[in-house]
Amino acid sequence: MNHLKRVNSALISVYDKNNLEPIIQKLEELDIQIYSTGGTKDFIEKLNIKVTAVEEITNYPSILGGRVKTLHPKVFGGILARRDNNSDKKEIEEYQIPEIDLVIVDLYPFEDTVTSGANEQDIIEKIDIGGISLIRAAAKNFKDTLIVPSKNQYRDLIDLLESKNGETSIGDRKRFAMEAYNISSHYDTAIFNYFNTDFQKRVFKQSYAGGNELRYGENPHQEGVFFGNLNDVFEQLHGKQISYNNLLDIEAAVQLISEFKDTTFAILKHNNACGIASRGKLVDAWNDALAGDPVSAFGGILITNREVDMDAAIEIDKIFFEVIIAPSYSDNALEVLKKKKNRIILIQKLFDFPNKQYRSMLNGALIQDRDLKTEKENDLKSVTKKAPTKDEIEDFIFANKLVKHSKSNTIVLAKNKQLLASGVGQTSRVDALKQAITKATSFNLDLKGAIMASDAFFPFADSVQIANEAGVSLVIQPGGSVRDQDSIDYCNKHNMVMVFTGTRHFKH
Repeated sequence: MNHLKRVNSALISVYDKNNLEPIIQKLEELDIQIYSTGGTKDFIEKLNIKVTAVEEITNYPSILGGRVKTLHPKVFGGILARRDNNSDKKEIEEYQIPEIDLVIVDLYPFEDTVTSGANEQDIIEKIDIGGISLIRAAAKNFKDTLIVPSKNQYRDLIDLLESKNGETSIGDRKRFAMEAYNISSHYDTAIFNYFNTDFQKRVFKQSYAGGNELRYGENPHQEGVFFGNLNDVFEQLHGKQISYNNLLDIEAAVQLISEFKDTTFAILKHNNACGIASRGKLVDAWNDALAGDPVSAFGGILITNREVDMDAAIEIDKIFFEVIIAPSYSDNALEVLKKKKNRIILIQKLFDFPNKQYRSMLNGALIQDRDLKTEKENDLKSVTKKAPTKDEIEDFIFANKLVKHSKSNTIVLAKNKQLLASGVGQTSRVDALKQAITKATSFNLDLKGAIMASDAFFPFADSVQIANEAGVSLVIQPGGSVRDQDSIDYCNKHNMVMVFTGTRHFKH
């Protein structure tokens, strides 16, 4: 495994030429024959370094607007030839095929082109054919050929050439081959997913290039890695490394706050809102969000849809929290918030999140559409004799947004665009309601005239009765139970308002 093989020749065909010059200089220093084509050959020639055009090997020009350059038996034969195979050796001598020991490729930026919003013709032209073929061929013949599949491996190549003076072991070549198939499979997955947007073939293909190792997973004895680029979504201004549990809460916080247009502040703990309020001033939204559950707010995740100003920062600074997320911060607010060195301060960028969700399940994966249904006024069907007022309708919509983003079974109690209390993750709806009532009572929050929102229908009238006895007078729920009329009759008898949405919002 440690037998060293000298690199005598290299084929270079790259899209991104940044940081390529040191490699070219090193190859010349090691007296390695360089073959190249197109823009890469021009780049090398400008460095006054000798390079042989691929066309001199193939006796064929680049054709079809550059679509066909390296696709030729004299190129691929030199890459794939097995050096210890007598038949292969005889054929490459017969057909005058030069052996190629090193292949350096950087593919056309297909994903970046798609992300840029380019038209389909430009996107299709960024599907690399020659480069991906070179990668696969060289990786297959790792016993004899070293493949560098991406600009991200340029530094590794220089280090290898310098440390071993132009020689490589089969272990080195197999490691680079592994990287090559990582690159090629990711590239093909991106292309497939682009085409599949039109057809929605039921297959599950996802690929993320590179993972960020976290301090640990959900618990210290579990390893954790995040695959994705957080820099696309956030700018971290301050604080320690984001943890696995932070990410779970951040995801829940971002999805929740996206529902609100009014000035809103939310506090989350274990993926559920423990406080949220919408107000005219941010500091008021914060104070009323905190009032909903000042105990659970300790160590929570804070998020708002407005710039954090000095007034709000002074109040926020009074409690311990893990993360704060906002679209921006005033300079003096940042000075206050940065006093604690471990506080994670994030700016949320504009980003379109995927509309699909998936999670590992048993020996496979579950995939579903993200719950993008948010009820509006015309979705609410009044089913009681007493109809809601305009202000009550706004509160209904506020409360239903919260219940949508809370773990089932869940009950939310709210009033005047403020979360009073919630019961989440319970095995029965009655238990969720009792939990919410107990919590609101413990913080001296008045439930008279409050709204009860439920993520699913009430199978019996017991929940509306318990809520009413606690002071609740308005109910929003999906409806759909065979015993809906029992709940409606109770509400009518006690002068309550109830509306149906027709949409269940389970969240597990």
